[in-house]
Amino acid sequence: MDVCELAIIGGGAIGLSLAYELAVRGRKVALFDRGELGREASWAGAGILPPAPTRGVLDPIDQLRRLAMELHPVLARRLAEETGIDTGFRECGAIYAAFSVGERASLVGLHNLNQEQGIESRLLSSDELAQIEPAINVNAIAGAIELPGEWQLRNPHHLRALEAACRQRGVLLRPDEEVGSLESASSEGWLLRTPRGVTRAERVCVAAGAWSPRLLASLGVECSVFPIRGQMVLYRSARPLIRRIVNVGPRYLVPRDDGHLLVGSTEEEVGFDKSNTDKAIAELRGLAEALIPDLKYEQVVRTWAGLRPASFDSMPYMGEAPGHPGLYLASGHFRSGLYLSPAVARLMADLICGETPPIDLWPFRISRG
Repeated sequence: MDVCELAIIGGGAIGLSLAYELAVRGRKVALFDRGELGREASWAGAGILPPAPTRGVLDPIDQLRRLAMELHPVLARRLAEETGIDTGFRECGAIYAAFSVGERASLVGLHNLNQEQGIESRLLSSDELAQIEPAINVNAIAGAIELPGEWQLRNPHHLRALEAACRQRGVLLRPDEEVGSLESASSEGWLLRTPRGVTRAERVCVAAGAWSPRLLASLGVECSVFPIRGQMVLYRSARPLIRRIVNVGPRYLVPRDDGHLLVGSTEEEVGFDKSNTDKAIAELRGLAEALIPDLKYEQVVRTWAGLRPASFDSMPYMGEAPGHPGLYLASGHFRSGLYLSPAVARLMADLICGETPPIDLWPFRISRG
């Protein structure tokens, strides 16, 4: 039987970030994943890091966002120094665009809210938009604002750097090893059973995204996490057509330095089906090519889909499972897993290590349903 101090189930952005944070604190950690590390929702997203409020930060999610945005630049530098991997962290800025007069009114409301919350925001005229992003078809847009403080990460690079940093700090990474069951070993902690054997851990954190409820159900622990499919399109051009992220409602275009352009994303409740559909891909391409006509002449190099872990009240679960000392859950972060991951890692590591987290985790408690 293998023995470890802390076991993490789930090798996405949340699990890898927590493993890294605990390893930095000198803890002995093993991380299990049912497949390849970092290949589910964390990999499938676009890596957008929206600016967080800096004034009147009372909402629990806003508190998480603010902490995450404080930590991301520090983490990106540290990972680059430790692993030599560029995570793709860029302070690129963003455009938020509206297609109709009604959407423009909402955009003006967002601009006003941004200013109240201390987020830098600027209303753009058509001429100003054309000047800073010439490839955008301003005739298709009824209004736009610019948020210079929006950043991005390149998901696969960030996850690869986290994996490498975990290895270097002694985390035992066990990909392709699904934990089939969790059993309480009373004062000795928890038993994790996999096809390769049994591991005993003093404490366990389940960070398995949309798959988390399956593990917890046998223990009588309920959490309303379920998968929401998001489909993506990837273009490739000889040079970047835009420099800033472009957001239109829940859809977005994210430029990479090498000419790749990500377009996403849908929100579909279809269970654990990760297939693409012709209709969704056509809608995403239609949006992208209406905004940037030059994309009609560029190559679509790939399409894919991921399963985001949503919750019934749009709040993540973070905390210790009621009635199960030493069992923790960090899941249900929906579209913000990668974005919030450094903050979640900091808070959960504090909790697991017996320290008081700087943000109250009561709103994210597992017992709420």
